Amino acid sequence: MDKDEPPSQCSECATPMLVGRNSRGQWVVRSEDGLYGGLFVNRTEAVRYALFENGHRADAVIMVGGVLELSLDDHVDNRAAGAIRGRFSALADDEDRQRTAA
Repeated sequence: MDKDEPPSQCSECATPMLVGRNSRGQWVVRSEDGLYGGLFVNRTEAVRYALFENGHRADAVIMVGGVLELSLDDHVDNRAAGAIRGRFSALADDEDRQRTAA
């Protein structure tokens, strides 16, 4: 991850980050709301990412004792797909307006 890249969330609205291992033994970090996360080579990198994403709030990093899978829930997937469709629709509308005006 690029050190200059901003976190996905603002530090004032830090989402709790879940850290644990998946069924294959890989380290997983997932936001509690399921909107973002990743797989990591070791615990240190997983915790470092979790702290970066939540504004360095150690109290918002939750270690999961059981299995933690990184997956896109249908609810999250549909919401993200809707947001993407909305952005593309707005871009297409802008292009149509520009063509009509020319």
